[in-house]
Amino acid sequence: MSVALIITITLVMGVVFVNGWTDAPNAIATAVSTRVLKPNTAIGIAVVMNFLGALVMTMFNAQVAETISNIVTFDSQGVEAAQVALAASLFSIVVWAVAAWYFGIPTSESHALIAGLTGSAMALGGLGAVNGQEWIKVLIGLVVSTILGFGGGFLITKILVWIFRDVPRRKANKVFTWGQASAAAANAFLHGAQDGQKFMGVFMLGLFYNGLAEKTGNGFIIPIWVMAICSITMGIGTSVGGMRIIKSVGMDMVKLETYQGFSADLSAAICLLMASLFGIPVSTTHTKTTAIMGVGASRRLSSVDWRIVREMIFAWVMTFPGCGLIAYIMAKLFVAIF
Repeated sequence: MSVALIITITLVMGVVFVNGWTDAPNAIATAVSTRVLKPNTAIGIAVVMNFLGALVMTMFNAQVAETISNIVTFDSQGVEAAQVALAASLFSIVVWAVAAWYFGIPTSESHALIAGLTGSAMALGGLGAVNGQEWIKVLIGLVVSTILGFGGGFLITKILVWIFRDVPRRKANKVFTWGQASAAAANAFLHGAQDGQKFMGVFMLGLFYNGLAEKTGNGFIIPIWVMAICSITMGIGTSVGGMRIIKSVGMDMVKLETYQGFSADLSAAICLLMASLFGIPVSTTHTKTTAIMGVGASRRLSSVDWRIVREMIFAWVMTFPGCGLIAYIMAKLFVAIF
């Protein structure tokens, strides 16, 4: 096994671990904030469901992984430069994600991954290294997840209030408690399906540039052992915890009641499922937080802490140029050194 391959695999696993550590808690944040699940129980559910989502969904539909593996090309300066640039992109993602975790900002590793790959590929081949057709899917996902997340959270909350208007609160809360626990598990499953596949796509790129995988048609045939190792690593990362992110997403932005938490989780789950089935890479963080905003806005706009929202939007906006620039610089530096 070559040194380049060892470094690439180590960095991919590092990124997958960090994703499970910093991004996966978003799936369970609202269930913790409404006290439907205790933090340790919620994290345990997230570990299992992230693992199953990454493994099971990839077996049936690997379109998200295909999109990520085709979004850029590193071929312009040869295989050795491609290996180095890919490593640089992964390094930049880890740096960006850990910094975001330190400040408790739920940035998206999905956006960081796309930005990192794009920045490092452009360091080798300029704009010609970017596959515009696949990048369009990213932009579509960004817009669709915002509209469906916010709109779904708003509408589902309004519908539930109308349906349960004559039901005693204690009886209704029993329904919403079970519903939110199930929806939180679904969110964790779909987080694994979305983010697990994205990193499997990068894993396969690493194997490809080391001569250990071949593209067939539009993408790779992902071996079961790649699915397993990425799923397990993400689960381990999730088990480390993530109360900083849970606090930012589920507690600080909007004060939620149980039915509102259920609405947010259900809206996010529907959006993530649709995106996964159509092979559109979306950010689970972006989807979940916009759903929570929609739920808060359904009551009144002042229910949302717009200061927290502004911080999150700033982090999302800065991820593409910020992480992309780090990857660009690191790729230039790594290629010059190695």
